[in-house]
Amino acid sequence: MSEDFDLVAEIREGQGKGASRRLRHEGKVPAIIYGAGRPPRALAFDHNRVLHKLENESFYSSILNIKVGEKSQAAIVKDIQRHPAKQWIMHMDFQRIVEDVKIKMNVPIHYLNEEDAVGVRLGGGSVSRLVTEVEVTCLPKDLPEYFELDIAELELNEMLHLSDLKVPDGVEIVELSHGEERDHPVVSIHVIKAAPIEEDIVEEAAEGEEGEEGEAAEGEAAADEAGGEAKGESDDK
Repeated sequence: MSEDFDLVAEIREGQGKGASRRLRHEGKVPAIIYGAGRPPRALAFDHNRVLHKLENESFYSSILNIKVGEKSQAAIVKDIQRHPAKQWIMHMDFQRIVEDVKIKMNVPIHYLNEEDAVGVRLGGGSVSRLVTEVEVTCLPKDLPEYFELDIAELELNEMLHLSDLKVPDGVEIVELSHGEERDHPVVSIHVIKAAPIEEDIVEEAAEGEEGEEGEAAEGEAAADEAGGEAKGESDDK
């Protein structure tokens, strides 16, 4: 079960871009909560408190307790809109949850013993994280905070797949529910080699430089010749 987070919200009455802009100027984050067969409700949160919560990786894959006055609603975060250049949260979407209805969430993968992996320590390879999170479906009570995948025994030119993740009871990886052909690799170890420079490219570059030098020399010779002729004409006069 993932960690619980408390978020204190207030009801916002104003709608539209103008109202949202005013909220942001007041240091608040406009948001909306929907789902569980109830109408959507517009909310507002303290921006700095939300920003602090977002520093915790678990926030994105946890059950959140959204408190409005004396009432509390369990929810999960579905979308976060951020300012493209500043550390501002522009808008947030939350989905209400109920205990007996399954939810879909992206759960992060924590890779263990990367530096001690056989393919790194003995094979000189590098670890490539092909997937950093995986979508799961489960009841809210079964939602894992993260998955751990130990790659200590992973050798050079080997990889691990979604099916290698240890999934708790009641949790299903969405991709694997579509068949074995969706058992995608999640991590691998390979030697990263620098791309060789083609000889043809080197020769073309050298020929280009020689051509430029030749053209420059011809230009200088032509200039010297023109200067000599001009001097000769001046002497004749």
